[in-house]
Amino acid sequence: MPQDPTERRVTVTGPPRRTERASGYYRPRTEIDEQTTLGHTYVRSLMRSQLRAGLAALAVLGLLVGPLPLLFAAMPDARRLEWAVLGFGLYAPLVLLARWYVRRAERNERDFVRLVEDR
Repeated sequence: MPQDPTERRVTVTGPPRRTERASGYYRPRTEIDEQTTLGHTYVRSLMRSQLRAGLAALAVLGLLVGPLPLLFAAMPDARRLEWAVLGFGLYAPLVLLARWYVRRAERNERDFVRLVEDR
């Protein structure tokens, strides 16, 4: 016996066409994935902080290594001093600078992840 058309049930198997956001519901990760203006702003903020850390490390490196040719030109007979300064005197500051940069970059990334995580 055929059923009455008013009693027939319809099953929807496709994805929902429209989703409504609940008020106060905010997902930065979705903004980034969908490449919205706000998501672009988040990523640009991370890139700026990473660039700032890189430029700071480069500036310190330039101030540390930049004057050495002038110093070596002022003392032409000090070949052993040049090698001592280059080999031993710069090693520790360069390692410390690299360590600072990596820690700063990781902190920037942690802050960014904390910002966009779902709450």
